[in-house]
Amino acid sequence: MTINTADWTALAAELDAHGCALTPPLLTPAECASVSGLYGEATRFRSTIDMERYRFGRGQYRYFAHPLPPLVERLRAAFYPRLLPIARDWAARLGRPAPWPDSFEEWLDRCHRAGQTKPTPILLRYGPDDWNALHRDLYGDLVFPLQVVIGLDRPGEDYAGGEFLLVEQRPRAQSRGTVTMLPQGQGLIFTTRDRPVRSARGWSASPVRHGVSTVRSGRRHTLGLVFHNAP
Repeated sequence: MTINTADWTALAAELDAHGCALTPPLLTPAECASVSGLYGEATRFRSTIDMERYRFGRGQYRYFAHPLPPLVERLRAAFYPRLLPIARDWAARLGRPAPWPDSFEEWLDRCHRAGQTKPTPILLRYGPDDWNALHRDLYGDLVFPLQVVIGLDRPGEDYAGGEFLLVEQRPRAQSRGTVTMLPQGQGLIFTTRDRPVRSARGWSASPVRHGVSTVRSGRRHTLGLVFHNAP
C-alpha cells in the first residue's frame, strides 16, 4: 500500500476541485484477486443486497461481517488519519461541527455507543447490463464525509463500461457530472454526502451522489470503504 506516501496535498486539492481524487496504486493484482475472491465465501458477510429487488440498479453487493478481513481493516485504518484533516477543513468552511476524533478506533467506538455497530465495508459485483443508481451511503446520525472505492478488476480487459459516476448539484445551477474509470488496485476518494463550494455568500454545501454506469461486458468487482458504521 502507498497510502502514507501518496501526495496528500495534491489529493486534497483534487477533492476541492472535483469532489473526487484518484490515488496511486494501493493493491497488487494478487491482492485484488484475493479480495474479489472473498465474494463466494458467504460466512465473510453479514448481508447480501440484490440491487434490482430494491430498485437500486442491477447487480449485487455484500456487507462484510466482523471480523473484517485483515487487508480491509488495514486499509480503513490507514486512510482515516489522512482523510481526517480534509474532513475537518470542509466542516470548518461550512460552519459545521467536526465530531471526528484523532483515533479511528475512538471514532468507531463513538459509532458503537450511538447504536451504529454494523460494519459498512462492502464488496460489489457487477455483470453484463448491471449498474448502480445514484445514491449516498448514509447510515445513522454519525457520518464521515469521505469514502473510498477500490477497483479490483482491469477495465478494458476484465470488463467494459462500468464507469464510476459522480453527480453534483451546484448552487443555483444545473448538475455537473464526473466520470472515472477505476484502474485495478487504485482507489477513488469521494465525498459521502456533499462538499464545500464557493458561492457569492461564501461557502455553500453542494450535494453529491454517486453510482456506476452500465457494465457492457465481463465482470466488475470493487471494494467500498465507508468510515462510519450502520445501525
